[in-house]
Amino acid sequence: MTRLSRDDVIKAVDRADDVTIAQIIGTGATAEELAEAQAWLANDEPMINDLRPLAQGRVRELVDILSELEEEEEEQEGMADPASGSAID
Repeated sequence: MTRLSRDDVIKAVDRADDVTIAQIIGTGATAEELAEAQAWLANDEPMINDLRPLAQGRVRELVDILSELEEEEEEQEGMADPASGSAID
């Protein structure tokens, strides 16, 4: 298992900025660990149902980094689309 390169991160997290890419690489994680972190973020219920322990170590660091990235994107989308808070007809 090799550590992530910049290209690996860009392929896996297409919307990551340079700071986020550096944070991800700085964890020393592998591509497998990044994929596991993304799986936890996508839907943690199946992971828990498989009796997997909660994310720990580098995977947990990646989950935190990716969660923060998602929150920032949601905030930016909300600011760019003022109609997003309107009621559904």
